[in-house]
Amino acid sequence: MSRSCRTLALCLFAFLFPSILSAAPATFESAKTLARQQVYHDRNDHGSFYCGCSWEWVGRSGGVVDAASCGYRTRAQPNRAARIEWEHIVPASLFGQQRQCWQQGGRSNCKKTDPVFSAMEADLHNLTPAIGETNADRSNFRFGMLPGTPYQHGQCDFKVAFSERTVEPRNEVKGQIARVWFYMHDHYDLTMSSQQQRLLMAWDRQQPVSIWEQERNQRISRLMGHDNPFVTGARQWTLNHHNSGAGVVASTRSTERAPASADNRIIGNRNSKVYHLPQGCPSYGQVSARNIQRFNSEAEAQQQGYRKAGNCR
Repeated sequence: MSRSCRTLALCLFAFLFPSILSAAPATFESAKTLARQQVYHDRNDHGSFYCGCSWEWVGRSGGVVDAASCGYRTRAQPNRAARIEWEHIVPASLFGQQRQCWQQGGRSNCKKTDPVFSAMEADLHNLTPAIGETNADRSNFRFGMLPGTPYQHGQCDFKVAFSERTVEPRNEVKGQIARVWFYMHDHYDLTMSSQQQRLLMAWDRQQPVSIWEQERNQRISRLMGHDNPFVTGARQWTLNHHNSGAGVVASTRSTERAPASADNRIIGNRNSKVYHLPQGCPSYGQVSARNIQRFNSEAEAQQQGYRKAGNCR
């Protein structure tokens, strides 16, 4: 049995359901569930991304923050300050705005029409659990150094300058942030300003890959089918780096092999948590429109807690 199987339960799961374990998530919703279940399931006592707070898992992907564990103080949004959310380290609006779909209808249009955007939005390498309020305050601001900016979230080492649209995270995650940005820009052929490149290159040098970052990369690579080469050292970022664009090519090829119409996708019922196949399931066309959740595969439906309808042939 592979050394990567860290627990008996994970090994048994991998043996019984290899296709589910290795299936990359197709949507942001399925990615959040998969990240909770198979990447961060045992990390809730090791600290949220920006503040290092502990939390208790709730539901399939959410969490309740233990503010006392890190001295966190709510700045302005008590509801979001109390919960764990999934942060895109490279913001969805940043990579979305570099896609034509965004110019023609924003995020909702990209989710419907652009397979490359969907792949970026669901990429586990780019997701991390963070306190909802810091997720909101970070928004889509660039990263930078803010030596004169005061802390606004209690003892959380997280600075935000709203007027400058800039955020400085704690030192412990600066290197990880840099390597995720390198990966996303390289893999999906995104552009990055020279100023941001220089800052992240400095963070990459100053904060080497940690043991957890290596473990996180290994867990995600088993699910995504590829690792982050800037974590393993297989690739190095240099100024004006030449992107591989591997994720764009893979997403485009995947779409060319998929059914042409979204109507052919699997339909799930949000109320009953039952899914129906387009062929062989008599109730496929009987799910109320307001309850429909579409999936690209049975594995994706099962990852989100759905089961196949009992009347499917």
